[in-house]
Amino acid sequence: MSGSPIDRQAIHDELELARATFSKLVLNAEPVDLRRASEGTRWDNRQLLFHMLFGYMIVRALLPIVRRFGRLPDRYSRVYAAILNAATSPFHVVNYLGSCVGALVFRGPRLIVRFDRTIASLHLHLDEETEGALLRSMHFPVGWDPYFADRMSLADVYRYGTQHFDFHQRQLTLTRSS
Repeated sequence: MSGSPIDRQAIHDELELARATFSKLVLNAEPVDLRRASEGTRWDNRQLLFHMLFGYMIVRALLPIVRRFGRLPDRYSRVYAAILNAATSPFHVVNYLGSCVGALVFRGPRLIVRFDRTIASLHLHLDEETEGALLRSMHFPVGWDPYFADRMSLADVYRYGTQHFDFHQRQLTLTRSS
């Protein structure tokens, strides 16, 4: 990233738009919609909705990792990313199955509550970050997700959740997807 200040408000706005959109998607989905296969994934819509939440849960988990690696010499995160890249195949299996199981636990209002809490937590963390912290970066396992870049700053990680959300929203096959 350049030396220009991070537009925190833009990140907050993206998070809020995703929160409002997610709530509408879940509230408007009929049971038949939730059982329907999604477009381009092995998940049904219910599982994909959980996976969209899971993307933001991953962001929360990544924040302390990026904060730590961002303070270390570059070679540490490069090795860490290489190790994770070597485990790409098992990661994809766990990622798939995790969303299948998560969708059994979190659905309907419970899914919305978890999404809202996750977004609220991200808002709070973002407000607490220093400009320097938001600019710190580390290497990422690019084989794990198409939105992972080789090197991502903490600000990039905050934005990753919405990139992931927007991509998967287009794969939903809900009839009343307002």
